[in-house]
Amino acid sequence: MDKKKIRNFCIIAHIDHGKSTLADRLLEQTATIQVTEGQMLDDMDLERERGITIKSHAIQMKYHRADGDYILNLIDTPGHVDFSYEVSRSIAACEGALLVVDATQGVQAQTISNLYMAIDHNLEIIPVVNKIDMPSAMPDEVEDEIIDLLGCDRSEIIRTSAKTGEGVEEILDAVVERIPAPKGDDQQPLQALIFDSVFNSFRGIIAYFKIENGTLQKGDRVKFFNTGMEYTADEVGVLKMDMVPRDKMYAGEVGYIISGIKDAKEVKVGDTITQVKDPCQQAIEGFQEVKPMVFAGVYPIDPTDYENLRASLEKLQLNDASLSFQPESSVALGFGFRCGFLGLLHMEIVQERLDREFNMDVITTVPNVSYMVYDKQGNAREVHNPSGLPEVTMIEHIEEPYIRASIITNTNYIGAIMKLCLDKRGELIRQDYVSGNRVELHFALPLGEIVIDFYDKLKSVSKGYASFDYHLDGYRPSRLAKLDILLNGEPVDALSTLTHQDNAVVFGRRMCEKLKELIPRQQFDIAIQAAIGAKIVARETVKCVRKDVTAKCYGGDVSRKRKLLEKQKRGKKRMKQIGNVEVPQKAFLAVLKLD
Repeated sequence: MDKKKIRNFCIIAHIDHGKSTLADRLLEQTATIQVTEGQMLDDMDLERERGITIKSHAIQMKYHRADGDYILNLIDTPGHVDFSYEVSRSIAACEGALLVVDATQGVQAQTISNLYMAIDHNLEIIPVVNKIDMPSAMPDEVEDEIIDLLGCDRSEIIRTSAKTGEGVEEILDAVVERIPAPKGDDQQPLQALIFDSVFNSFRGIIAYFKIENGTLQKGDRVKFFNTGMEYTADEVGVLKMDMVPRDKMYAGEVGYIISGIKDAKEVKVGDTITQVKDPCQQAIEGFQEVKPMVFAGVYPIDPTDYENLRASLEKLQLNDASLSFQPESSVALGFGFRCGFLGLLHMEIVQERLDREFNMDVITTVPNVSYMVYDKQGNAREVHNPSGLPEVTMIEHIEEPYIRASIITNTNYIGAIMKLCLDKRGELIRQDYVSGNRVELHFALPLGEIVIDFYDKLKSVSKGYASFDYHLDGYRPSRLAKLDILLNGEPVDALSTLTHQDNAVVFGRRMCEKLKELIPRQQFDIAIQAAIGAKIVARETVKCVRKDVTAKCYGGDVSRKRKLLEKQKRGKKRMKQIGNVEVPQKAFLAVLKLD
């Protein structure tokens, strides 16, 4: 295949701007597949149910033009901020990007953030205004926004409707004419970048790669640069809707390799594949290490499933490189893993995938962020879990992570959004008017305040017209308190949280009230208490289930009734000493949705 006839590109956009539908139209136009239902590339049940893209999907198309046939490698990417790591990996495997903007909504926060990522990698950007067939479309205003953002000519912007297929031919021509062909050299030693991998229970681990230099042939002995492991390439090929084997792959092509790898630890996304007999001298610069934003404990409901859970997380990590985990133990829940996620939606999706793909029933603890704790000796340490905090008397001060948030919204909702951010201890840095009645607000916010329910609240106060994007902005000292929940005097470490001192008492009271509703009644009274250190700040009692022992007493002396009640009281007291309280999974989840 002539390298000049290859184009590698991805589609980037804000969530719900029509990326996957546009990908369907491109596949249809190039006669790659018969599109039988919407979003053909979203092959996970979860993606179809929620209507979001979770994984980026690579597929090869053949496009016929008067000047010959072109091979187009398309990667459809997710739009949600929690899956931005997928986008950064897809961008590294491309030379160009389609920037899709919804004609009814205009430029949103994630549009800008994905665009900057693409510009950092020197990608050729083709701006596309989608959904022009909608009655509420404003293509002229949206084009003005794109020109402000990119500094391009109006003639470079393509108007399209992914629903009706209008303008799709124009996009394909623009991809061929504007996006450069890959630069690699077939004569150099092999250098291929792994940008994704999946686990197949029959064939082992399948790695997806883009060849930067050299060629790769079926049966070659290959070496993974960073791990130093050597394998035989049992099968190589290109990615269509299914995998299509090929005898030889050349520089600039995107494909897959199967080499019978069984151990998930041996494949790292961002690694370089080279040949054993003629290795390259240096690895391709991989991806930046992903920084988890939210931490939560994941524990098997049945303690004997611990090893199965480890294997499931390793296989899931292959397919989702932004997931990180390490073993930990809890007094209440036994052995499990401390997992790092990019956000709450990411955490929810991982939990759902563990259940569906690996049949793992797990309990997830209250999510929190990592804090820097400084002791009296001046030593600093990172703490992910409130139970890992040293004694209060040993702590000099605690620093919490802050984020720089960018919120783009309609001017009608500025007041409600500012109130929400200020209630979350945010500081307004500045506000910029993007165009007409749209404004971009920049806030500094504590990460711990936004991990639980901030995004949902933002959507409701702005009636869905606010888009949100953020990046880490260092640590700042803060007045934090560790809030413990005690059941009958025993702390439940999985429910303890770090919260700001001003909110601690109110939060503790609300948690006790919520747990009172959720913990089933037992044969004895259950005292639910919230404590900061040794000080109890809130209490609720779940009343015991009790039999009416005096029902058989009719008439006679009152001392008979008293004697029966005393006997029952002693029994309840004895039961309380040996009884233990099961906290249902609903209680752990309810803490996330206290409002």
